[in-house]
Order: sequence, then structure tokens, then C-alpha cells
Amino acid sequence: MDIVLLVLGFILMLTGILGSFLPVLPGTPVSWLGLLLLYLTEAIPNDWWFLGVTLAVALVVFAMDYLIPALGTKKFGGTRAGMIGTTLGLVVAIVFPILGILGIIIWPFVGAFLGELLNKADQKSALKAAFGSFIGFLTGTFLKFVVTIIFMGLFIAKAWEYKAALFPYFN
Repeated sequence: MDIVLLVLGFILMLTGILGSFLPVLPGTPVSWLGLLLLYLTEAIPNDWWFLGVTLAVALVVFAMDYLIPALGTKKFGGTRAGMIGTTLGLVVAIVFPILGILGIIIWPFVGAFLGELLNKADQKSALKAAFGSFIGFLTGTFLKFVVTIIFMGLFIAKAWEYKAALFPYFN
């Protein structure tokens, strides 16, 4: 059963990293679930303080992911339409990967710009608001990515530390 929990935990860690970029997946909470599964194995002793602190970090980052783009948009004079445009732009980048990996950066900006234009903003203020929404989006994405990578590192380090107990047949 430990191997099943380890593999499922690793899959959740990878899914959490993908969730750093995909708006439909809550990256940090999913990565935290991977850590939880690792600690539920019989081979690794429970450390509820560690799990509690990492859960708190995951939840704070999850909440900040909604606040940062809103603050960035508002700081640069944007509206809710710009934030919605940013999200739709990201969905376009994922569904239609026309520009490849650059699409994840370009399409949210285009979406925010179009959202502001549709909201009756002039081009200059729409561009400024789109930039703010874009910066907020990039900041939130970067924060989620860094935290999920750290969680992955913690996962691998702990699994490596207890490799003899996790994989007794290979000793």
C-alpha cells in the first residue's frame, strides 16, 4: 500500500505543478495532498507540525492567487472585465496552443486588454489595466510555481530519506 500512496502522491505533486499554470487546478493544495499521501505511508513517521505548516502555506498561496491579480489590475486602473479577460486568455492559451509556451504569457495579456476594451475603456487605459492584470497573473503564477516546486523537493527528499523502508525489496 505504501507504493500506491507514494505513486499517487507523486502524481498529485506533478498535477500541482501543472496547476500552477492552469486556472482550473488549485496547484498548491493539490501538491499538499501529495505530501499528505506520502506521510500517510507506514514507512514515514507522521509529522503533524510539518503537515500543518505546509497546509497553511498552501492555503495562503491559494488565497493570494485570487488577490494578487485583482490587486494588480486595480492598481493599474483595471476592472473585473480585465481580470475575466486574463482568465479567458489563459484558457485560450491552453486549449489552442498556437504560440506554444509563449501563449501562456501572451494570451492572458491579450485577454485582459480586450476585456478592458469591451468594458468601454480607451486604448491607453485598457493597455495600462491589461499590464496590471498581466503582472498580477504572472506574480500569482510564479508564487504558486515556486511553492509547488518546494513541495516537490520536500516530497523527494523525504521519500529518499526513507527509501529503504519504502522499497524493502530493493535492499
